Amino acid sequence: MNAFDACSDDTLLQMTMAGDEEAFTRLYRRLRGGVYRFARQMSGSSSVAEDVTQEVFLILLRKAELYDPQRGSLSTYLTRIARNEILRRLDRDRPYVTLAEEDGSPSENTNENLIVRGDPLGNLMRDEEIESLRQAVLGLPLHYREVVVLCELEEMSYGEAAESLGCAVGTVRSRLHRARSLLKQRLRGDEADGRDAQRINRASCVG
Repeated sequence: MNAFDACSDDTLLQMTMAGDEEAFTRLYRRLRGGVYRFARQMSGSSSVAEDVTQEVFLILLRKAELYDPQRGSLSTYLTRIARNEILRRLDRDRPYVTLAEEDGSPSENTNENLIVRGDPLGNLMRDEEIESLRQAVLGLPLHYREVVVLCELEEMSYGEAAESLGCAVGTVRSRLHRARSLLKQRLRGDEADGRDAQRINRASCVG
């Protein structure tokens, strides 16, 4: 095992601040995935997620002294930076960002390993369900979307999510409750639309 593997995130950051480039590389590799996933799920865009991830770690390099371990973990701190950067970019690029961007890259398909390849129809239905959920999450207002991403997808505690968002735990709870209700409504609506489409198709075939 490499000596760096035994170091905590905070230790690696301290070594980075002291000029250890390898420590930063290890820290980047360790925490990059979480930042990227959050940015991807919030923006729906792999290109935005890549840009945000790079910017987050550049900010960390420039302003590492602003991190306070007493206020939460380094990963939570990076999520907070990523959130601010995403909101800034979405506001700036709103007319140009396609929330449902598809890149077709298997390496970025987080559900790739869950698919049973021997059942093409089942795989198709599963893909459609995942896509419906993803679109439903992306369709939420930002303040609801972010609590779903943090608490449901990234599995943060309410306290960690509150620290990332800079709000009270009670606010996270209430927003998550409302977000779940909105998601259920959206998914039920999609199911109803699907049933209507099937009835129309059957009717046209009979006609």
